[in-house]
Parts: sequence; C-alpha cells; structure tokens
Amino acid sequence: MTLPIDPTAVDPADVGEQRATLEMDHEAAIEHVRETFEAAGFGVPVEFSPSDLLNEKVDADRDPYYVLGACNPTMADRVLDVSDGRMGALFPCNVVVWEESPGVQTVYHVSIMRIGRLVGLSPDDDEMAAIVADTGEMVDAAFAAL
Repeated sequence: MTLPIDPTAVDPADVGEQRATLEMDHEAAIEHVRETFEAAGFGVPVEFSPSDLLNEKVDADRDPYYVLGACNPTMADRVLDVSDGRMGALFPCNVVVWEESPGVQTVYHVSIMRIGRLVGLSPDDDEMAAIVADTGEMVDAAFAAL
C-alpha cells in the first residue's frame, strides 16, 4: 500500500502535536489533566487505561498509560456537519498521559481536526480552518495551564 502522504515530510505542527511534562504521580497527573481540559471547555466522556487492559489481557507489563477522550460538543457538532459525518471516526480528541518514570508524566495530544483535514476526511476550506483554529486555541489554553 502506498501512503497518500509522505509521513517523513509531516511536521509535528502539521498534526497539532503538543507535549508537556508533569512532575507528579500518575493518578494525580490524570486528575490534573482532566480538570485542566475541562476548564478549557472540554468534557471527558471517555477514559481508559490501555496499560491496565494490556497488562491484564496479555501480561504486557506496561508502565502506567492513560487516555482521556476530550470533547467539546459545539466543535464536534460543527465538524460533523462540514465533514458529512466522517470526522466522527476520529472522535474523541484524545489526550494521553504516560509515566516516563515514577513521579514524571508525559501529556501528549495530536489534533484530530488537523489530521482529518490532512488525510481528506474533512474539507480544506475556510469553515474547517476556523474549526481547526478554534479547537487549537482551546488545546493551547489547556496546555498552557498544565
């Protein structure tokens, strides 16, 4: 299969990559990230621990890793309209917290809005550009508050 884009040519900014380091234990970091994203206008309707699941199911021996599925209903409604529903396949906007070492957590996020536009799931027009900008401002505010 030939990829439609060259992954080596994709800059982290093209996908809205954000990363932060928190010096606190894993559970405290999860709570802090949840509260920070909620304060920035996101809800967190979905969350789970892939590490717990994999450690239980396949004895993976993974370090703590947690996914918070963030969503802003207004943005979700807007992007579903402009993408003819296709962007829903990428919902929710995940924020990941993983333990680098005890007491040190990485918070990581990529923009599903940017990725969807990059791979053609949404239009590359002014309306989608506005959604990308609006959600980007919300995520920037959350990461600044971390």
